[in-house]
Amino acid sequence: MRAQLVRTAVLEIYEEVRREGARADQALQRVLRREKQLRSVERRSVSDAVYGLLRLQGRVDQLLSQALASRKLSLEKLATPTQHLLRYAAYLVVGEGQSPQSAASLAGPEVTPFSWALELAAQPAEPLDLAAETSLPRWLAQLWSDQLGEAETRALAAALNQRAPLTVRANLLKNTREQLLETLRAEGSRVEPTPLSPWGVNFTGRTNVFALRAFKAGLFEVQDEGSQLIAMACGARAGQVVVDACAGAGGKALALAAEMHNKGRLVACDRDSRRLDEMRPRARRAGVHNWEARAVIDDARLADLAADVVLVDAPCSGLGALRRNPDARWRLTPEEVASFPPRQGEILERYAAPVKRGGRLVYATCSIHRAENEEVRAQFIARHPEFAPASVFEGALATSLPGSEVQLLPHRHGTDGFYIAAFRREDT
Repeated sequence: MRAQLVRTAVLEIYEEVRREGARADQALQRVLRREKQLRSVERRSVSDAVYGLLRLQGRVDQLLSQALASRKLSLEKLATPTQHLLRYAAYLVVGEGQSPQSAASLAGPEVTPFSWALELAAQPAEPLDLAAETSLPRWLAQLWSDQLGEAETRALAAALNQRAPLTVRANLLKNTREQLLETLRAEGSRVEPTPLSPWGVNFTGRTNVFALRAFKAGLFEVQDEGSQLIAMACGARAGQVVVDACAGAGGKALALAAEMHNKGRLVACDRDSRRLDEMRPRARRAGVHNWEARAVIDDARLADLAADVVLVDAPCSGLGALRRNPDARWRLTPEEVASFPPRQGEILERYAAPVKRGGRLVYATCSIHRAENEEVRAQFIARHPEFAPASVFEGALATSLPGSEVQLLPHRHGTDGFYIAAFRREDT
């Protein structure tokens, strides 16, 4: 592997993310699309290093700051390229287990004068505080420590600082999960069933799933296991009227259509009609045809609906998906996170109206934050006595994930950090 090419690409992407506020996935795609001379193994190395460095950035910065301070130096006062090279080298030590000498060599000659700092970073003399240890912004480490406790925060952060699994959902309109496993193994993929979702398959090796014949044939969709469980919590059935309130590009809507066996009426709603347009080619590939798209900008667009099931997968802070979007932890602010609960409550209020008597309402977020989850639920129940809490899951899942609200956690369940609450409308 050509270390200099890898290093140059990593540092360019990291600079775009850290200094220019670019999204990591977009910056990565842009650079890799341009650098066509990079081999596949080098591309994987660039991707792993960028995401790994972003996950461990807080810990790396603290370790380097402590090391440099021992000689009265400051990381922030070094030239920006030198800062990033040192961070890259320290990541190779802390995140990939390289020796300080090897990391300095891979990072380039500019780092050689600071080899001693990498030695100190590898064996720090002082303990790290919770934020640095978990590589979380200080405000987020404090928030989770207050809500979950320090031990749970450490376990959660350890999971969020790992690469997320590649999980797909078998398209039940075209095959069963068992058939999909056989098909994927015949294509040479290493796969295993997910432990919670009966629809899910985990890839245990590095695979470009979009190049697989099974994907092109619509036999599966890429979808986190927790996201699959949200669709499962809806309990959608053939012949029902089902509304996906914040459908976006339609991942959960496609799962709902499969549960409905393409029978009934599936209404995919979103404020942004362009996002709904992204669902059309996905629906064609999956063989889904019982759906309609509806751009909803006011309550009048919902007046004609009497829904058996409504799913409100509300816009949220995304704190439960930081292992997939590690750069988000450094972009988010407490003020931005605090802006979500009022909006979530408004959306839940709006989409509760079309639920008919005996119907089911499911509220979900991809967040680990009581203000976005339990508190939104409690406020909704207080305002709407006609909605009673209902079990999120039935059958075997109700044993392992009981209750009328469920918080999925990466370190406990292996999923992204989703919250799910279910209600039943009981008024006349």
